[in-house]
Formats: sequence, C-alpha cells, structure tokens
Amino acid sequence: MYKLIIILLLGCFSTQVMAQERVMTASEISAFKTAVIETSRASKTIKSDFIQYKHLDFLDNDIETIGKLQFKAPGFVKWEYTKPYVYSVIFREDKLLINDGGTKNAIDIGSSKMFKKLNDLIVKSVKGDMFDDNDFTVTYFITDKANKAVFVPKDKKLTEYIASFELLFDKKEASVTEVKMIEPSQDYTQIIFKNRLVNTTINDAVFTQ
Repeated sequence: MYKLIIILLLGCFSTQVMAQERVMTASEISAFKTAVIETSRASKTIKSDFIQYKHLDFLDNDIETIGKLQFKAPGFVKWEYTKPYVYSVIFREDKLLINDGGTKNAIDIGSSKMFKKLNDLIVKSVKGDMFDDNDFTVTYFITDKANKAVFVPKDKKLTEYIASFELLFDKKEASVTEVKMIEPSQDYTQIIFKNRLVNTTINDAVFTQ
C-alpha cells in the first residue's frame, strides 16, 4: 500500500525538451531565483490546463492524458484528469482525496514524513518556489526556450522513487511551464501547462470530494 500511494503521488506529475542549454552563471541564478520567488508569492491562485505524458521503456508510445490543475494558497492542489478517463486527486492539508470515476477515497498523509515531503514537493513545484528546500541539490540551466532548474534528492529514501525533478520556467513571466519527474528506472512523467490563469477566484469547495 505504501508503494502504491507513492506511485500515485508521483503519477500526478513529464516528452523531453531537446534544446541547447548551458549552466547559469551566479548572477543569472540570483536574478532568476528572485524573479521566480516574486511570481510565486504573487500567485494566490492558479488555474491551468495540462497535458501529461507518462513514459515507460516497455511501451512504444507515451501514455497521454489531459486535465486541469487548480491551486489555492497556502497549499490546496487539485489535479483533475478529463481524458481519456475521469479521475481527480486533491491535496488538502494532510489529506489526499481521490475520486476515481465516482469511487472516492481519503488518505491521511499527515502521519508520514515521506508523504508530507512529497506533498510539499508537489505544492512547491506548482508555484515554482522550491529553491530553499534543503532536500535537493539544484542545478540551473538556460535553454533556447526556457530556464530550467534540476533538483536531485539528498534523502536516500526519496531517491528510491525520484532520480531527479525538473522544472521549466517561462523566461518572461518566471512561471512554471513544465514539470518533469524522472524515476530511478529512467521512466518519467511530464506535465506541460497551458492556458494559465493567475489570481482568479477559486472556491474552497473545489478542493472537496
């Protein structure tokens, strides 16, 4: 059950971006982090459509799903999958709420340090503000299309599930455009965000089953 829940959490998150890239200089890192943190702090709510790709080595084609993301500060997140199936996952405080085509489950993740860490990771990745997290070694890159931050876990338990975690950021708005989570097997999940809306009204009822 423990591993199944971990897989579910990771499943809520990336086709690789083939682009020329270079490592940021110290001054570029400072400016980039400042811009992202300012954008993150100003984003009280976020709505976005997304396309998710799940890459498994034994499959010829990536598994594609479509859905909607809704975020509300301080830490409410809803991933709602609409095609090819209907499924939603809600992170609310210390609860994980799952609705699988009408079959509902609530899981208490507050008692598990690992689940809390993964929940925090998901919330911070949506906002982009992960730079003060002592659990990761972070490397910063500039590509021809975006800025990229690559997070490698320091926690040995976390490395059982995540080899690295990548965020791509829009160069102008400093907002997250893609999230990618790479597993130790090198299988990965990627989410590409589209039609992002910031600071629109989201009712708390959205984050209930």
